Formats: sequence, structure tokens, C-alpha cells
Amino acid sequence: MTATGDANALGRYLRARRELVRPEEAGVPDHGNRRVPGLRREEVAFLAGISSDYYNRLEQGRDRSPSEQVLRSIARALRLDEEAAAYLLQIAAPKGPRRRRPRSPERVGDGIRTLIASWPLTPAYVHGRYMDVLAANDLAVALSPFNAPGHNGILAAFLEPEMRELHQDWDDMTARVVPYLRSVAGADTDDPRLVEIVGELSLRSERFRTLWARQDVKHKTTGTSLLRHPQVGPLDLRYEKLLVPGTGGQTLVTYHAQPGSPSEERLRLLASMHAPDAAGGARAAADRPAPGRGMP
Repeated sequence: MTATGDANALGRYLRARRELVRPEEAGVPDHGNRRVPGLRREEVAFLAGISSDYYNRLEQGRDRSPSEQVLRSIARALRLDEEAAAYLLQIAAPKGPRRRRPRSPERVGDGIRTLIASWPLTPAYVHGRYMDVLAANDLAVALSPFNAPGHNGILAAFLEPEMRELHQDWDDMTARVVPYLRSVAGADTDDPRLVEIVGELSLRSERFRTLWARQDVKHKTTGTSLLRHPQVGPLDLRYEKLLVPGTGGQTLVTYHAQPGSPSEERLRLLASMHAPDAAGGARAAADRPAPGRGMP
């Protein structure tokens, strides 16, 4: 399995999404003699109003210049939502030759560092485009050591055993993070950092391979994390992911508990246990980089 770069990304995407559509969902009769999961190629072509031969050429990579009208028709046939349809248009867009410039090291501005350090009851960290943790406050690191700078969120989610212990909703969490990664990567599938991450996960995690092969795309920016912290017990925390403007994809991730809830009390207890000493004062954990991997 290739990590990400693929000369026939469009064909791979169409095939993966076709296999996920149940015939009855698309209004196609199922007579019980199917040899493939999902829809057949000719059924997608019929639903999209194009010839079977043309659709076959698209899946096989023999035609890479479909019109937007054709792509939108295929998106409807495959029952793609708005995000997935936009991704289809993106990966099908013509790509001319380009020279890739070396990526500059990602740095978090002093204003963001000061801001998250001033939140004593709000775990917060900043990750880069591919979930490399760049800065974090003390409570985020207390919540999980994999939130510290120097870690990577998606690598830790799949490869660190402690993440299964921390996340009561590990299956749901990992099912969210893979479509999120694909959504932020977009059509830039040959980015060296992305290739490195996907390659390592593809080799070491069967669950990641399964989820990545689905080609799901979902930029989910808010939701709930169900945690079981080794020091304070269960935590039901709401997360928000906020894009930092002008940074090329840096994202501020925050967690908060419902006011007055048991989770808020446990979060306060965790904060008191890990409060910085008076001499050091509050400071962002970005100044304490740690090697390894981290949490999305």
C-alpha cells in the first residue's frame, strides 16, 4: 500500500466510495447475487448519467480530465456529502508541474502562547497542519503527556497504548481523526511530512489502514471526548478546533467541561495538582518540548 502519493488518486477515491454505497441506499435493486461490496461501476455510471466505458476510464486512471458537471453527477450517485464532493473536485483538478519549496519550521506566535498559558482551567494546545504539536499549556499536558510539543497527534492516537487507556471512546476518536487528516491534506498527497506519517501508520496499524482505505473526508471541528484520566477519573470534555489565521494550517484545540458538572470538578482537581510553582509562574508547556508522539 502506498502511503499517500498516487498517480491515480481520483480512481482510488471513486472505487473506495463506490464500495461503501449500499445498493438500497441508491435505489438500486439488490437481487442477492453481488460479488462486490457496494455499487457496480455500471450502476454508478447509470446513476450519474454517463457511459459505463467513460466511468471505467475514470476509475482506471485512463481519463483524468472530467468536467465539473460530470464530477458533481458522480458525487450525487455516490451520495457524497458537501465535504466529500469538494474533495472529489479537488483531487480531480489538473495538476501542472511544480517545484516544492522546503517547508519552513512551524512556529507559534507569542500572542497565542501567552493566551493559552493564561487559561488555568482550559486545556489547550496548537498543532500544525499534520497534527504535530507545536505549543501547549500546562493543563493540556496534565490531561495527556502526548499533548506536549514534539509529539504528533495522529501517530500517538494509533500507536501509543496509553491512548487506548485514556480514551474511553478510542474507536470513535480514531474514526474521527483519519477523515480529519485527509480533509486538511486535500489534494497535496505528496507532501513529505504527510507521506512520512501515513507510511508509518500504514505499516504499524491495521486499524489505520482500514480507515485510510475508506477515503472518508470530514473536517470535524467540535465534539465530545470521553476520557478516563489515571489521576482524576472520568472526564466528559467538549473540544473545539479553531484555525489560526495566517499560519498555513495551525489549529488551536481547546477542551472544556460543562459548568457545574462532575467533569468540571475533576478538571479543577487536575489543574490544582499540576499548577506551576509561584517562582516559575504560569507558562506554556511549549517551552518543554518532549520527543515522541502525541494526541489529536
